[in-house]
Amino acid sequence: MVEEVVDKFVASHPKDQSSLIGVMLDVQNHYYYLPKEAMVHISKSMKIPISTIYNLATFYKAFSLKPKGKHPVCICTGTACYVQGATKLLEKFERELNIKANGETTPDSMFSLESVRCLGCCGLAPVVTIGKDLHGKLPPSKVPKLIKQYK
Repeated sequence: MVEEVVDKFVASHPKDQSSLIGVMLDVQNHYYYLPKEAMVHISKSMKIPISTIYNLATFYKAFSLKPKGKHPVCICTGTACYVQGATKLLEKFERELNIKANGETTPDSMFSLESVRCLGCCGLAPVVTIGKDLHGKLPPSKVPKLIKQYK
């Protein structure tokens, strides 16, 4: 199955090494992390050493080698969100999910939680993404209800 996903993304890019990061980002967006099997298949498909792929995956913060929950939660703690109460929002998510915001995943693998520096929508501060859904101007009091929507 991983091979089919990778093949689809490889086919959607130009057939040269300049497409590597684009393919890796597509795989990351699909799985929310880079599975080892996917990196090995990218290496074989694109004829790029696995060491190159691993170096990029560990160098750029956009990539994760650690599996995430079905619903990855990212809380922006950039300047605008911080000023608008991101710290309290982060603490509320930690309490409700009973995990820390360092990439931990809930025991049922439903949620993972991390703090990110900026999501680029400062006018909606504080901002949280759950998977591909963006939630802006989110007060801590709405966190329990929001989590229930994703269970």
